[in-house]
Amino acid sequence: MKEKIRCAVLGLGRLGYWHAENLAAKVKGAKLASVVDPLAGQAEKVARELGVAAFSQFPEEVMADPAIDAVIIATPTSTHAEMIKLAATHGKHIFVEKPITSRLDLADELIEVIEKQGVHCMVGFMRRFDPAYAEAKRRIFAGDIGKPIYYKGISRDPGSPPPEFIRHSGGIFLDLSIHDYDIARFLLDAEVESVSAHGRILLHDFMQEFSDVDQAITYLTFDSGAAGDIEASRNASYGYDIRGEVVGTEGTLMIGSHKYHDVHILNAQGKTHSIVPAFPQRFRESYLLEMEHFIESLRKGQKPSVTQQDGRAALAIAIAARQSFEAGAAVSLHTPTKPEDSSVV
Repeated sequence: MKEKIRCAVLGLGRLGYWHAENLAAKVKGAKLASVVDPLAGQAEKVARELGVAAFSQFPEEVMADPAIDAVIIATPTSTHAEMIKLAATHGKHIFVEKPITSRLDLADELIEVIEKQGVHCMVGFMRRFDPAYAEAKRRIFAGDIGKPIYYKGISRDPGSPPPEFIRHSGGIFLDLSIHDYDIARFLLDAEVESVSAHGRILLHDFMQEFSDVDQAITYLTFDSGAAGDIEASRNASYGYDIRGEVVGTEGTLMIGSHKYHDVHILNAQGKTHSIVPAFPQRFRESYLLEMEHFIESLRKGQKPSVTQQDGRAALAIAIAARQSFEAGAAVSLHTPTKPEDSSVV
């Protein structure tokens, strides 16, 4: 087993900073060797804060460094393909935030180069590592609810990201629902066969400019015979609400809660409790656990449990959902898509 995996983090926004912070101080077997961000001064600032020896504005410098074993790509989605190809051709192992890219033809190119170069790639679907979802998977595998036949997912943000984010996000199906698409595949151990998606703007009128919506629903059928529905919302003014259910032939699993602290206030007006305010409070531990898994997999010379193939599968569902929404009809994932049609952008 390799003693230390020397890592570089590319992109130092909120998620990139969390990954850098975890690698610098919390992940056993990892060494944060370099940080990279195109914004002048940002990489140097983070390097000083975290005690990192090297920093740069240019990813190419990190990729060419033979001392770097792995790169963590937390740059905008539009740059993922370029960064992954660059990393793979330089023999670097790859952790990339979801989605792996925005087009299926590009995803296929990335899979080809990753496999040709013999490097490992993990896609950042952190819900798989959330203790509640992980325990649900264990219970399903143990047969506690019989055969899983239905998945229900709820992903509600307390508000919309700003217009500039929405412009480059790929839309609600790629940016938000994709987490549920992946976790549904994971929990049901099944592949999606067809997608029917609907949505509209209920509150944030500016989304019309980007052909996006703030409220959406996706109905899925699976090759196991199971089905499911997934709600995505930017309108949960009460807080951050991520929950799921798996209905089985012998029982049902309810996953997650909108309760933040397990404290209830009782008074003359009734009973209240605090609600999870945002995703850092809900999934901060999951980001650490997924990075621990990535590093441990590399130390053992093993593939991570969430690979480029999982990234492609979730992307295909998101693209089909977008096509279904635009066409107003169900879309089969077994129907080949032309390269020019295989994008959510």
